[in-house]
Amino acid sequence: MTTSCLAPWLRAVDTLVGPVADRIDREQRIPEPLVEALAERGLFGIGLPTRYGGRGFSPLDYGRLHAALGARSASVQGLVNVHHMAAAAVARWGNASQRARWVPELAAGRLRAALAITEPCVGSDASGVQCVAKPDGDVFVVSGTKKWITCGQSADVFLLLAHVEGSPVALIVERDTPGLSIHPIRELLGCRGYMLAELQLDECRVSAGQRVAGIGFGVSHVAATALDIGRFALAWCCYGMIQACLDLSLSHCDSRIQFGVPIREHPLVQRLLSRMITDCEATRTLCESAADARAQRARSALRQTAVAKYFASTACVRAASDAVQLHGALGCSGERPVERIFRDSKIMEVIEGTTQIQELTIARLEYQLRAV
Repeated sequence: MTTSCLAPWLRAVDTLVGPVADRIDREQRIPEPLVEALAERGLFGIGLPTRYGGRGFSPLDYGRLHAALGARSASVQGLVNVHHMAAAAVARWGNASQRARWVPELAAGRLRAALAITEPCVGSDASGVQCVAKPDGDVFVVSGTKKWITCGQSADVFLLLAHVEGSPVALIVERDTPGLSIHPIRELLGCRGYMLAELQLDECRVSAGQRVAGIGFGVSHVAATALDIGRFALAWCCYGMIQACLDLSLSHCDSRIQFGVPIREHPLVQRLLSRMITDCEATRTLCESAADARAQRARSALRQTAVAKYFASTACVRAASDAVQLHGALGCSGERPVERIFRDSKIMEVIEGTTQIQELTIARLEYQLRAV
């Protein structure tokens, strides 16, 4: 996809998402008409194979789209991101029958997907999931609890990670599966439009034909693919959020008068703005580097993505905090978007691999690259 082809999607994000971002935060829900409008414009098909109705893309354009989403609403970016994480993993590791059945529906947005990995006692260590899938003829009997599932309230299908006698397995679980109950989670610190849910599975019978890849490949292949895609998109989301903080702060500091001059003239204000400008430029550079590595299928692509996500998420928290400081009392109220962005920014350091996990991952990947 060329940048010119991306332009209509960027305009759609501005016109459709921007005006309702604060409403999404207040109501803790993404309006269904907005989701339908995004589906009509093909946003749920980004990155999926064109032969199944997906939209062609380059990693750079894909990142730019997620930056635009993040700048307007981190919650909406999360909706598109988690859908693509699950759908892309099915497109990559599903068999021909699974791809033919699920991917066209997911690409068109007629079905919406979510990734169900996290559990009440399992977060960063995906290999430690306690949800169990017991083989019973041509089905798996699945029992357990999943928690903090992004868009779990609205998803039609879940790409769920369980274990079969200790070996991880990925299963496609439909929303209407008997024994599956879905419980909304509300009142989050930030990203309140994520529509999080807890899933309780009580002996759900899932066809063996809905197992994605083989037993034992649920983490190393299926979940790893989904999480890598998610980290890349989230890094770009953070860049968009930093850019939004910068734009809002520059405008405010130009119009706010204190001691007879715009506060942009005060040295300590200039210090905060300079740090925000630098963080914005550095984040963009790292995200573009990751996009280039992915486009070239470079061995360093995983490392570059982890670096981008690590720096972008920490810089996002820093920029959002500085933006609130620059706005003063206004920044602490819902009158300005920086208050919402500030709360959303902290979530970026937790999801798709915490800051601390990225620190471990980056070092490990660097050693692997140097060993060859």
